[in-house]
Amino acid sequence: MRSNTVFGGTTFKLVSASLALLTSAFSFHVLADGDGAAATPAEASAAPASAAAEKPLDTVKATPKGKLKNPYQDTDKEIVEQGRKLYMRTSCNGCHGGSGGGGMCPPLSNETWVYGGDDDTLFRLISEGTDALQKDGYARKGRENVVGPMPPHGAIVKSSDDLWKIITFIRSNYRGSEAKKYGDAPATN
Repeated sequence: MRSNTVFGGTTFKLVSASLALLTSAFSFHVLADGDGAAATPAEASAAPASAAAEKPLDTVKATPKGKLKNPYQDTDKEIVEQGRKLYMRTSCNGCHGGSGGGGMCPPLSNETWVYGGDDDTLFRLISEGTDALQKDGYARKGRENVVGPMPPHGAIVKSSDDLWKIITFIRSNYRGSEAKKYGDAPATN
């Protein structure tokens, strides 16, 4: 059987597609079962009902480029912990490592933001994946060793509020210079 995989810089299409399928299936199972811990009252009431219910892809479609802004600060330990749990539940750690230090995909804790480190770009990248992000006019800004494209997680993450908490957790693990923590403005074609 011949494979489309070419080593030495070309995207591993078969591996990427398989990983996206496995991540989606695993995330569905984990999200359906939860992590066994009951939500605390603070977790249950942390976000307004509209933000807690809105799906990330709906938020992306309804918001002009550059206008998405995280309502949380990475200094809020309770939100960071909620974000950590969501990061693990949605299997981000499978590709990016447990604290975002990298694995088979880019680290999320250094100064290299492949498409940009601003809130809007990160939210759209996680929701839509790299293929849709590029179709929306975003261009690569940085380089990291990457096995394949980022699969879309907009249908895996239950709400936009949950996605903001994941991004807050990612920001809390940033280890680069403060000046590069939020990257530069989005790069578009």
